Amino acid sequence: MGQIYVNLNVMMARRGISAGELADRIGITPANLSILKNNKARAIRFSTLEALCRELNCQPAELLEYREDSASAKSFKE
Repeated sequence: MGQIYVNLNVMMARRGISAGELADRIGITPANLSILKNNKARAIRFSTLEALCRELNCQPAELLEYREDSASAKSFKE
């Protein structure tokens, strides 16, 4: 089984924006932004994803990444 990762730290660093500033711009709490940044989120609203993409001037694929676990990758190939 794989997992979706949110590469928010990378994009924030590229754009030179702090977590507090980004949270203010997209209208979510710093705590909720931290949950996204630390890959603890179980879901993300499309409206939040849209706001992130707008403020960071990026595409959803630049923020989201799918990674397979090594165990599931083995069983898939066998």
